[in-house]
Amino acid sequence: MKFGKLLKQQIQETLPGWRDKFLSYKELKKLVRQISSAPEELRFSKVEADFVYLLNREVEKFNGFFLEKEEDFIIKHTELKQRIQGITDGFGQEGSQPSEKLYKEEMALIRRDIVDFHGEMVLLMNYSNINYTGLAKILKKYDKRTGGLLRHPFIQKVLQQPFFTTDLVSDLIKECEAAIDAVFPLEEREKAGELKEVVSSVADEGIFRKSIAALKTMQEIRKGSSTYGRFSLPPLNLPDSDLTHLLQMNSPSSSYHHILPLEGYYRNG
Repeated sequence: MKFGKLLKQQIQETLPGWRDKFLSYKELKKLVRQISSAPEELRFSKVEADFVYLLNREVEKFNGFFLEKEEDFIIKHTELKQRIQGITDGFGQEGSQPSEKLYKEEMALIRRDIVDFHGEMVLLMNYSNINYTGLAKILKKYDKRTGGLLRHPFIQKVLQQPFFTTDLVSDLIKECEAAIDAVFPLEEREKAGELKEVVSSVADEGIFRKSIAALKTMQEIRKGSSTYGRFSLPPLNLPDSDLTHLLQMNSPSSSYHHILPLEGYYRNG
């Protein structure tokens, strides 16, 4: 699949408020064409400066959005922990023991919110992956068409950017999955038959479906080779949990831990 088509698909499948936060790949491609067709004496002046300016502007956009979501996730994670602790303490032996009806209603809300929260974090991991991949792709195209040497120094800078540094989000996903284990006890899973039935019954269908599509994309980006390259994405750092396995099983791709050198995977476009 051409990368431009993949990116367009990702933008269509993400949450509505995220759609203008992705890489302006089409605009960058247009600038690369202008640079490659410009007279050589002009090639490395204003047109190239415009290209670098747009690249930097895109990275700033990624960072701003990613950091905002990280902050939201930290707050939401704390709130969910407090809600779980509150309902657990309230219904326990030392608590006020509200009616079983109220307990079930509140627990149903917590379950829905925590599964949706997990899905949104998976979407942010994919956001980081797809935008990094797009930058590496457009920089490769630039170097090939202009004879420039922009890709390596620019990517080295990108590797230090907040939007590429997903350790915090990955840790939050792991903590979230531990909380999911607490609010979806084993005996209830066994009664329902499988985790899929329990989780999908409470999740927002849109977010759950989008998170499955996001995991598929992250798998596909790394599929096809186990060779590590300079511009490769790192391995996915997601938890080895029942919920992650569930998302994998719902995704057509199963090559979860492969790493893909970005060179050569996507056809031009």
